[in-house]
Amino acid sequence: MKNIQNKWIRGAIPALLLHCSIGTVYCWSIFSQEIADYIGFSKGAVEWAFSFAIFFLGMSAAFLGGLVEKNIHKSSLIASITFALGMAGTGFFIWYGGNNPHSVLSLIGIYVSYGFIMGIGLGTGYLSPVKTLMLWFKDKKGLATGLAVAGFGAAKAIASPIMTRMLAGLGEGGVFKMFYILAAVYFVMMFVGHLILAKPEGWVEPQTKSKEEGIIATLKTEPIASYIGIWLMFYINITCGLAIISQEKMIVKCVGLGAFAGIISTISALFNAGGRLGFSAWADKLKDRNTIYKLIFTLSIVSTLIVLLTKGIANGAGNTLLIIFVLALIFIVNAGYGGGFSNVPTLLSDHYGMGNISAIHGITLSAWAFAGLTGNQMASFIVNHVGEFTEISGVKANPTGYQTVLIVTTVLYAVAMCLSCFLVRPMSKKNA
Repeated sequence: MKNIQNKWIRGAIPALLLHCSIGTVYCWSIFSQEIADYIGFSKGAVEWAFSFAIFFLGMSAAFLGGLVEKNIHKSSLIASITFALGMAGTGFFIWYGGNNPHSVLSLIGIYVSYGFIMGIGLGTGYLSPVKTLMLWFKDKKGLATGLAVAGFGAAKAIASPIMTRMLAGLGEGGVFKMFYILAAVYFVMMFVGHLILAKPEGWVEPQTKSKEEGIIATLKTEPIASYIGIWLMFYINITCGLAIISQEKMIVKCVGLGAFAGIISTISALFNAGGRLGFSAWADKLKDRNTIYKLIFTLSIVSTLIVLLTKGIANGAGNTLLIIFVLALIFIVNAGYGGGFSNVPTLLSDHYGMGNISAIHGITLSAWAFAGLTGNQMASFIVNHVGEFTEISGVKANPTGYQTVLIVTTVLYAVAMCLSCFLVRPMSKKNA
């Protein structure tokens, strides 16, 4: 009974506290326009704060993975402090920008606070509980990591309506006040998670000559092409997911569902979280977890091709069947996007063992960093340079541009499928 309690108290609950806090980074679209209006800059200029946050999430995970491997208490404390400090700093510079409109200092301050400082909290907070969960739930590693990473995905669905109400209820300057309040709330949640997070008793870390030699030696136990394949297909899945998800709101408006955009966004966030939990739990029953990626890419290719061939975005308004195709695409991409995240640590552990898994997982998350800079920006570039904006369902939209985004992502998904099939080898018999 004690061991069962420890699994949840020492593993699952702290993981949820940490991931449900840092996952609110994906609530950015809720308040980005309010920030832009308050400090006197364009929404495009402010949007880089989110891109920087995702970039530094991946890079801090890559560079601090060794620290997480060595001391989860130190890394989870760093995550709690930097995430809350970054959020509070963002609030301060929004306030400063409100009193000094068009101040470059306020914009740079938001970049540093939300992007760099909070990004460190995101990377260390994301990694800290993952290995611990896999150690507690050895027979159901996918379910365990899926549960935690699902908290990251579900955070948007939980926090979005709360943030929306806070923005409306806090009056003038509500956007910077909200950041102060959330900084305090999330610090408490993450600090409690930090205090109770612990590895199972008796677990001894394998000894290596040095952190670098340990990671390199571990990666060399399998053909390096296999790891490159994992990194690239992870990068492509995130890039395609961000490209489509970033245009989700306008695609929904194109098919005449603008009034339901908020509800659809919440449902898609739930699919994101469900994909993280469902795909990873399913993978526990498979001999090779790479099979899950083949399934994700197949579903993504099929759903995008259906919308492309039916021209569902351009012709969807008023056509129930085409609307269903478009919504299915959005939900499937969200589920596959989430499932890609939750299966990476367990796929890596199957191939390379548990010895340096936090460090190797951290290096792999650098793919997230680069995808954070390319996914949204690629989609925006295509939409702004292909086709033209016209009046559709009462809004200015570019269905040709959105369809072109789908063409590019379909090709990229096909490349990822080839990598999964031909470059990522089945795990070795030793690890099996």
